[in-house]
Amino acid sequence: MKFETTRLGALSKLDHFIENEITNYNFKRNFDLGPKKRENVSCLSPYITHRLINEYETVKIVLKKYPYQKVEKFIQEVFWRVYWKGWLELRPKVWTDFVEDLKIIEDDEKLDQAKNGETEIDCFNDWVKELKEFNYLHNHTRMWFASIWIFTLKLPWQKGAEFFLKHLYDGDAASNTLGWRWVAGIQTKGKNYVAQSWNIEKFTNNRYQKIKLNDNAVPLVDKREYNLNQIENTDNKLSSKNLIFFENDLNLEKFNLDKYQNIYSILLDNEHRKIKLDGKVLEFKKKLIANTVKTFSKNIKLISNSSYFDLLNEKRDFDVIYPSIGENKSFLNNLIKKADLKVNFLKDERDIFCWKFSNKGYFNFKSNIPKIIASFKLS
Repeated sequence: MKFETTRLGALSKLDHFIENEITNYNFKRNFDLGPKKRENVSCLSPYITHRLINEYETVKIVLKKYPYQKVEKFIQEVFWRVYWKGWLELRPKVWTDFVEDLKIIEDDEKLDQAKNGETEIDCFNDWVKELKEFNYLHNHTRMWFASIWIFTLKLPWQKGAEFFLKHLYDGDAASNTLGWRWVAGIQTKGKNYVAQSWNIEKFTNNRYQKIKLNDNAVPLVDKREYNLNQIENTDNKLSSKNLIFFENDLNLEKFNLDKYQNIYSILLDNEHRKIKLDGKVLEFKKKLIANTVKTFSKNIKLISNSSYFDLLNEKRDFDVIYPSIGENKSFLNNLIKKADLKVNFLKDERDIFCWKFSNKGYFNFKSNIPKIIASFKLS
C-alpha cells in the first residue's frame, strides 16, 4: 500500500475510486481484508487530512459523476472530518486537556507491550505491526483497536490516541482525539463502542477467530464539561505582505499568492511538538509540502527548527491560513503570546458555515449536508 505525495497523484486516486469502487462502498466499506486489499475503501484520508485535496472538492468531484442518493454514505463519511473539526473548534479545551493528561500518564510495561504488539491478542498485535509499517489502518479496525486498548487491555485512551497520532499518515487532532473519546464513551456520554469477537471475525473474513475480549465493558467516565466557544468569523482580507501556512492545509489554490512578498511554510519538528511523530510521518509531511511548493512559481520558504524564531526577528505581522485546533494552532498561539505577533487568520468560508452545525451530535450535522451542498453548489 503506497500513498502519493502530489496533488495530481491524490486526484488520480480519487478518480480511480469513483470510476471503479464507489458504488460498492456502502456494502463493502466495513470489511478489512488486509493492507494489500484496500479496494473497498478510498484510502483518501492522508490527502484530505492535509487538504492536498479538501473535503469540499472531493464531494464536488463525486457528485459530478453520481447523484447524492447513490453515494450518500461516502459523502457522509467525508463530512465526518468536517464535523469533528468543527466540534473541536467549538470546544478547544478538549484538545488542551488531552495534551495535559498525557503529561501525567507514565508509560509502564503494559503500555510498552501494547505499543510493541506483544499482547496475547493476535489481531491486535498484527494491527500494531501494520500501523507501524504502513502508517494507516482501516477505519473499522481503528474502532476495534481502540476498544481493545481501552476495555480489554485497560490502558488509558489518551495514550492510544497519542500512539495513533504518532504513526498515522492521516493523524488529525480532531478526528483522532474525538474518535478515541467516542469509543471510550466520554464523547457521547454513557455510550461506548465495544469490539465483539464475532464482528471482527465477520469483517476480516474469518482471518481472526475466537478472540478473547472484554465484550461487556461499561463506558469510561469523565466529569469534565466543555462550554461552547464562539467561532470567530473572518473577512479573509489580506492584511500583510507575509503569508504562513502549515502542512495540514495545503489547499493554496484558493489564495492569490502573487499579493504576498514572502510566503512561509512551517513544519514543526518533534522538538516543538507536544506529540512526537514517527520519522516516516514527518517525512511524508515534508514531501507533501515540497511537492505542493513545486506547483507554484512563487518562492515559498520552508521554515523548520530554529528558523521559526529567526523569522520573528525579521517580521512581525502575518496572514496565516487557519490551521484549526491542534498541534499547529497551539504552537502558533504560543508564538503570538511570546513575540507579540500580529496575525490575521484566513479561514475557508465553507468551514465556518459547516462548523455551526457541529454544536450537537453528528445526526444534526448529517441532516444539514444537503443544505451545505446546495449552499456551495457542490453538486
